[in-house]
Amino acid sequence: MLPQDPNILLSYVNTKLRDEYPSLTALCEDLGADQSSLCRTLAGLDYRYDPVYNQFI
Repeated sequence: MLPQDPNILLSYVNTKLRDEYPSLTALCEDLGADQSSLCRTLAGLDYRYDPVYNQFI
């Protein structure tokens, strides 16, 4: 289960992307997360996924 607090979610997802997953798609598939919902939540903090860096920046 992903953290509900957007700030904690950002840190959690970026750590997972850095340490364990080659892409956001792989992370979402493995964790059973809705990629669109995740991106919308983090967009609310002004973060967007950058596939070049494999991070929300």
